Amino acid sequence: MRTTARLLTGTAMTVAAIGALASPAAYAGDHEALEVYPSSATPGTTVTVNTLACGSHGHGVGDANSLGAGEFQLNPSTHKEVVVGQFTVPHHAKAGTYGISVACDNGKTARGELVVKHKSPSGHVQTGVGGSIGPDTAQITAGAAVLAAAAVGGTWLLRRRASGAQDD
Repeated sequence: MRTTARLLTGTAMTVAAIGALASPAAYAGDHEALEVYPSSATPGTTVTVNTLACGSHGHGVGDANSLGAGEFQLNPSTHKEVVVGQFTVPHHAKAGTYGISVACDNGKTARGELVVKHKSPSGHVQTGVGGSIGPDTAQITAGAAVLAAAAVGGTWLLRRRASGAQDD
């Protein structure tokens, strides 16, 4: 009797878990995919978005307000059933992930994400403390000459002391 109760309880829990996981899938059909290219951009970059949600010869309005880029138009492209739009990442945009959405004339919507990154400094950093600017061959040659002279002088001094030839 206990085994049957455990079996029925386990089956009921499994069905409930599958039902709970399947319910968000009902909402997944309400939103189409929005392709964002490039998916990662820096301020000043022009971003292109496209989707199949608007259908053949469809139009739509894109929303990049979360990023501060405002709204943009989507129009049919040369590819069948694809609509395309563009916007520019504002220079004041902060690094992070932003949701971009599209509302089509046919009532469908599409959503995608854009990651904004800031450029890392490249090249030499001018700090005024040195060490960050490329090597100067004249300074390297002078430094090597000083080290060589010190090595020769030190060797001569040690050999002279070792041989006992000292001036009093």
